[in-house]
Amino acid sequence: MIMKNYTSNLRYDIPAGIVVFFVAVPLCLGIALASGAPLFSGVIAGIVGGIVVGALSGSQLGVSGPAAGLAVIVFTAIQDLDTFEIFLLAVVIAGVFQIILGILKAGIIGYYFPSAVIKGMLAAIGIIIFLKQIPHAFGYDADFEGDFGFVQADGYNTFTELGHMLGFISPGATLIATVSLVILIIWEQPFMKRQKVTQIIQGPLVAVGTGMFLTVLLSDSSNWAISAEHTVNLPVSDGFAGFLTQFTLPDFSAITNPAVWMVGATIAVVASLETLLSVEATDKLDPQKRITPTNRELFAQGVGNALSGLIGGLPVTQVIVRSSANIQTGGKTKVSAIFHGIVLLVSVMVIPRVLNLIPLASLAAILLVVGYKLAKPVLFKEMWKAGYVQFIPFLVTVLGIVFTDLLIGISLGMAVGVFFILYENFNHSYFVRQREEGEMTIIELSEHVTFLNKASIMKMLDKIEPGHPVTINASKCVFMHPDVHEIISDFMASEKHKGDAIRYIVPETRINKTQL
Repeated sequence: MIMKNYTSNLRYDIPAGIVVFFVAVPLCLGIALASGAPLFSGVIAGIVGGIVVGALSGSQLGVSGPAAGLAVIVFTAIQDLDTFEIFLLAVVIAGVFQIILGILKAGIIGYYFPSAVIKGMLAAIGIIIFLKQIPHAFGYDADFEGDFGFVQADGYNTFTELGHMLGFISPGATLIATVSLVILIIWEQPFMKRQKVTQIIQGPLVAVGTGMFLTVLLSDSSNWAISAEHTVNLPVSDGFAGFLTQFTLPDFSAITNPAVWMVGATIAVVASLETLLSVEATDKLDPQKRITPTNRELFAQGVGNALSGLIGGLPVTQVIVRSSANIQTGGKTKVSAIFHGIVLLVSVMVIPRVLNLIPLASLAAILLVVGYKLAKPVLFKEMWKAGYVQFIPFLVTVLGIVFTDLLIGISLGMAVGVFFILYENFNHSYFVRQREEGEMTIIELSEHVTFLNKASIMKMLDKIEPGHPVTINASKCVFMHPDVHEIISDFMASEKHKGDAIRYIVPETRINKTQL
């Protein structure tokens, strides 16, 4: 049944896998460049993330590969550990740590990210993708593909880059980006979707093919030619033997170095968090609303990182840019992710020179569409209508990620989300009502009364005037924190209410009385 599901969806998964491949190539190279690592290490991570992690993962639409969020950590680690080979050992150790996390079922952490924060993350990544690709669409490629930080490696930030690029516009790249974008927009129109050819050939494939054709066509023009820095730049090797020489083995002699283990642990934690965030986001984008087993995902990522480190690759995580591109181009099962890895492997072995004709402007057009779909204005309207409890954490997450980075933005959104949880908990831990004559105040406690409710209950009890009869009804409590019970006991024993008619009703059977 499972195999039938995969084979029956090949007509969707194969084209989607090819599009993901086109998106992944410059990202793998750009992240390797930013990490201070050999370019081929990014390609290795993309291959391992696609084939190995894709096969082991329970995610049907998630795509794994090198992540921009780890670039700074990798760059610093390579410098601190002196050699790239010692760093690779840290990647292997990170993979082992992740395998252990998966076995220990640490993936449950992923279920605690609020929906508003995950939606904010998707919208923020969409905005960043859109803004970051505008310079590439105009032929200004000083900032590497895959840089999602606010402060960029080229010294500018996401917004100042848009002004700076105006002095470096390439007419040829602008033409290619415009033509590619027009093709993509036309392919999205209802009348085109009804055509059989558009159901077989995806718009991004046509856009990239057209971009390559224009690159060759314009090559003899002095003003419109696309120079090498504006195209994909895969390492080119001489034959299969040359291809094999690009792989690197880790230096196991540094296994006793504590710094290596510290770097490995850091990569494992950050990569696991980024993966779990991406899993939650990808599941929300999945039209079929499938749920990814997060413990299995951590295990798969661990195996992928261990293997990537063993053969000279960067650390991998599940990444939302490639995953969302997979979903938006019609991917249905994990075959698309695996196929993108296979195409990447075969391409760098056989046709690297052909791939180096792909203009970054065409890929920028594809990512502009991906970014827009992730951050559609309708999403902001929906979150606004959901109320401030949803909208404010959503907006804080968006702004936090756009103006800092992914993990800081998520942390800010989580902090605001927790604040609203505490605020609601503060206001809904009990219900107060009075008899018609106003002679008695009846306080009914909710099923779960935690230490977070201490402040609100203390405030409410302090308002009760001396001599006023009170009934505190805890009969519905399933759990009461000892601190809350102590507050009630102190209230009953206080000098202020000595001799008052205070009744305290505790549950008979549903709760251990030692808790009260």
